[in-house]
Amino acid sequence: MDFLDEKLTSYVETHTKPESGLLQQLNRETWAKVLMPRMLSGHLQGRVLSMFCKMIQPDRILEIGTYTGYSALCMAEGLTPDGKLYTIDINEELEEIVQRYLKQSPYREKIITLTGNATSIIPGLNETFDLVFIDADKENYSNYYDLVFEKVKHGGYIIADNVLWSGNVLKKKSEMDEETQAIDSFNKKVINDNRVENVLFPVRDGLMVIRKI
Repeated sequence: MDFLDEKLTSYVETHTKPESGLLQQLNRETWAKVLMPRMLSGHLQGRVLSMFCKMIQPDRILEIGTYTGYSALCMAEGLTPDGKLYTIDINEELEEIVQRYLKQSPYREKIITLTGNATSIIPGLNETFDLVFIDADKENYSNYYDLVFEKVKHGGYIIADNVLWSGNVLKKKSEMDEETQAIDSFNKKVINDNRVENVLFPVRDGLMVIRKI
């Protein structure tokens, strides 16, 4: 997942606005207590998501994959005054830590947590989204893309995380596991979709930023 030299990564983070105290605490607790802490967006990516949202100023955000709530808190920083962020996760075991940190956040009234299977929940959301952030099970990336597409307004954005998958997308197809194949297929699906324009940013594990034309 780390493509830059360690010293260069340190320089980048040193010259990026620090996390808030609450985000630092959530970052530390996730690494100390939660399985697979590398799933956390973390300092640099969190500030990137925050910056994107402050530029876009979304009224409605949908996040697929809450994990411990770090990325939701970052994106909520850019919501409009009456904005809402819906975040979906299937893992009930993480709900306690998510709710504990949301309660301490100034954005607690703006973030709506939904627990369950995203493929079942998304069709029932009666909203039009300015931004969708996909960061869940990789095998379903293409399914999530299809499910949310008509719910994204024209000029709105879809951002997908982990689209470089620790560099495994460079492997021969015969050497790819199912997750890598799913990510590679998703990337190809996006680049061949004439309804959108996109840029793949090599930020951390890769962010695919997609704008619906």
